Amino acid sequence: MKERVIVKMTEEKVLNRIAELAEQINRDYDGAPIHLICILKGSVFITCELAKRLKCPVTLDFMSVSSYGDGTTSSGIVRIAKDLDESLEGKNVIVIEDIVDSGRTLSYLLDILSQRKPKSLKLFTLLDKPSRRVTEVKVDYTGFVIEDYFVVGFGLDYAQKYRNLPYIGCLEFIEE
Repeated sequence: MKERVIVKMTEEKVLNRIAELAEQINRDYDGAPIHLICILKGSVFITCELAKRLKCPVTLDFMSVSSYGDGTTSSGIVRIAKDLDESLEGKNVIVIEDIVDSGRTLSYLLDILSQRKPKSLKLFTLLDKPSRRVTEVKVDYTGFVIEDYFVVGFGLDYAQKYRNLPYIGCLEFIEE
């Protein structure tokens, strides 16, 4: 089976939206320090672009959480492969995710992180796919709400491919 990527959002559109959300965060936090948690691997591109646009002091940590493996649908089993290096106690925390799909992973993750006593805990996602929601999750900062198609690019992957595309695209499978 062959794969084809169809551009859905250009790099310019994605970067403009991240800049808009950064301005909203700048207003919301009014110079207070923010601790960003980048959910690996997909959120690296997004986190870097967002952090460059924040005007307050920013610290950064990384977590690896997955429920996909190499498939295109959530397995429903959440696995933490890399936990945080720093305490969250008393910090304004924003979790950066590439996409919120079923909500299982983020619901599980936000529950765990809230037990670590942050001052505040918010969720930022570049893409939100509410039609696939199985578990409700409050998203505080949303880049784009999308239809139910499998997306790649700007950090999002399919079997570790396509992360480096500078745009968001829809992955289609074509029979040969």
